[in-house]
Amino acid sequence: MNNPTPSLAAETEALRDAYAALNRNDIPAFVTSFDPQIERIEPADFPQGGTYQGLEAVKAHVSKGRGTWAEGGCEPERFIVAGDRIIVLVHVKVRLKHETDWREGRIADVYTFRDGKAIQIRTFADERQALEWAGIKAAH
Repeated sequence: MNNPTPSLAAETEALRDAYAALNRNDIPAFVTSFDPQIERIEPADFPQGGTYQGLEAVKAHVSKGRGTWAEGGCEPERFIVAGDRIIVLVHVKVRLKHETDWREGRIADVYTFRDGKAIQIRTFADERQALEWAGIKAAH
């Protein structure tokens, strides 16, 4: 049966595992729930902003970014289900290699799922924009 679970509970749990994998620099485990044709979109003003197509390109992109970390991680704080999408509100706190200061901020990653696999990841620097893009009215 290909009927999606209304709550996307299994997909949400897979994303929890994915962030844990990212934080321990296990990129193969990070992409376990991604479709082979995954599309990754980061804002143009991000250090590696742009669009990445396909699992190998996304793995290379994530590996390059993760490879700049000396320590820290991306901690998901909240998961919001909106239809076939899951919005993940993420607290980022990392210290990059060759830097002494920590970089800290919040982003929102929006994952679109089909048949249990993420087919798109879109990152937003602004939570409200992510919610509106996913079809949720943000509280004023």
